[in-house]
Amino acid sequence: MASTVLSAPFPSAVDLRGRSPMIGVPKNGGDHLLLKGKGFGRVRMSVAVNLSRFEGVTMAPPDPILGVSEAFKADTNELKLNLGVGAYRTEELQPYVLNVVKKAEKLMLERGENKEYLPIEGLAAFNKVTAELLLGADNPVIKQGKVATVQGLSGTGSLRLAAAFIQRYFPEAKALISSPTWGNHKNIFNDARVPWSEYRYYDPRTVGLDFEGMIADIKAAPDGSFVVLHGCAHNPTGIDPTPEQWEKIADVVQEKNHIPFFDVAYQGFASGSLDTDAFSVRLFVERGLELLVAQSYSKNLGLYAERIGAVNFVCSASDVTDRVKSQLKRLARPMYSNPPVHGARIVANVVGDPTLFDEWKQEMEQMAGRIKHVRQRLYDSLSQKDKSGKDWSFILKQIGMFSFTGLNKAQSDNMTNKWHVYMTKDGRISLAGLSLSKCEYLADAIIDSFHNVS
Repeated sequence: MASTVLSAPFPSAVDLRGRSPMIGVPKNGGDHLLLKGKGFGRVRMSVAVNLSRFEGVTMAPPDPILGVSEAFKADTNELKLNLGVGAYRTEELQPYVLNVVKKAEKLMLERGENKEYLPIEGLAAFNKVTAELLLGADNPVIKQGKVATVQGLSGTGSLRLAAAFIQRYFPEAKALISSPTWGNHKNIFNDARVPWSEYRYYDPRTVGLDFEGMIADIKAAPDGSFVVLHGCAHNPTGIDPTPEQWEKIADVVQEKNHIPFFDVAYQGFASGSLDTDAFSVRLFVERGLELLVAQSYSKNLGLYAERIGAVNFVCSASDVTDRVKSQLKRLARPMYSNPPVHGARIVANVVGDPTLFDEWKQEMEQMAGRIKHVRQRLYDSLSQKDKSGKDWSFILKQIGMFSFTGLNKAQSDNMTNKWHVYMTKDGRISLAGLSLSKCEYLADAIIDSFHNVS
């Protein structure tokens, strides 16, 4: 307990109303004030403060992605744009709930399904359809029982569960992550105490893929490393390897005996095709490689708040699969016990019903199509307005909801401070939060920031 003693004149106008010369002393701790002396002249004030046991806890910095939304909400400018968080918006920039999701929820209400706990591994119907969606229903590894699927807390929770598995059973292994990558990858591996290093990915000179650097770094990594790969629509760059490049990546991974660890957050949402967006994962499975995949349904089904996803381990034998799944459940039990049921039932209803499944694919195509149209309009606006001759075609070569603009931190700050465009400081913008009507305004902001801010 710290005590501070102050000396000051006591105003004559104060009426002590017959109180004791010692006033206001609480007996149960807390801040209190001691007044000693007579009602006139000088008094001594003693302020006692109880220090918190958590006094040493420092203020954490705002999340680099979610903090953008907080700053956006505080901005009162009517021209403001939130291009930070990767969440789909309509042309009117409003959140969108898919029609198939509404139909699936209606089915759930009609059936009167209860809210009992799920098993640790999650809803069986969900696990079945999610593995089939990822790998293809006729994939031999599914038929042979070589896939361990455990429902997780969306993509983030699935990544975290897999990272805990790596730390426990591969304590000497290192994770390799792309430079740059989704910001939370580093946090996940840090908290799971899995050491990591980066491999080259983005080439600022071409605003494209540094494929030679990527291959060289994967080759140089210690044998048996876990190589984190974005299945499609790389976050934050939107730059994906070509099918031919994926073949070469698989060659190197196989040669080095690495374990691929795919993060699949945009299947069907990137190209509009579930099968096209699963190409990379299915290629590695076809090669006979054991691998890990974290899945999310936040984007492609718009189930952001339901926290619905899965972690999949593709193993070389069914008995290995059984043991892996048992240990994943063992890790999940003290971490979160079991996953939520609502989102799992939505996925099971949509993916498991042929009619709803077809409707979902149509809606995904529409959402992906809207983003493609916005991407094209932004490119057209930049090309028409920028008279410097700069080539903006890299925007069209990128895929998915993000575009890596090539703007540095100072230029990104100018986008926010001057133009009220909220984005991450690495220059990434979410095209899912942009409308066709706002493309010219955004182009003006990008051109100004690129040419006038060093």
